[in-house]
Amino acid sequence: MPVLISMLRGVNVGGHHKVKMDELRALYESLGFEDVQTYINSGNVLFRTAARDLVRLRQRIEDAIERACGFRPDVILRTPSDLEGVLARNPFAARPGMDPGKLAIHFLAADPSAAALEQVRAIDADPEELHIDGRELYIYFTNGMARPKLSLPKVEKTLRTSGTSRNWNTVRKLLEMAG
Repeated sequence: MPVLISMLRGVNVGGHHKVKMDELRALYESLGFEDVQTYINSGNVLFRTAARDLVRLRQRIEDAIERACGFRPDVILRTPSDLEGVLARNPFAARPGMDPGKLAIHFLAADPSAAALEQVRAIDADPEELHIDGRELYIYFTNGMARPKLSLPKVEKTLRTSGTSRNWNTVRKLLEMAG
């Protein structure tokens, strides 16, 4: 059975939508998934499943979390091969002095339209740098992530799809765990 990586949006952030990772693991196991692992407290779950329809699988996980926890987070699913591609396409990889602690990948739930992509590319992100590649946004926070100028809610509204961000080191660790 193949491995999938799920990333929950907005879990355990700012004291909202709290979920203990052991409870999240148990919930995924109750759905029949195997080899369930979590990574850090932000809703990253790796698991094995024979399911192939990722749209239905996402819905099933979101429904189960809503029933168990009383809120419905967006669940973004990716394969290890998807994450390998994300790492390989890093537009900042060759930059001298690139600080991986300032790089985030924003994983989108769906492919944005060409018109929406054009609108987002026109957003002034300075001093942040924003690159779009398929269902991922690469964001380099030149001054750190604490007080960015770039508004991800504005970007998502323009793209007409939600997403969730993970820092570069987390993405690398998730791929390593997917092994």
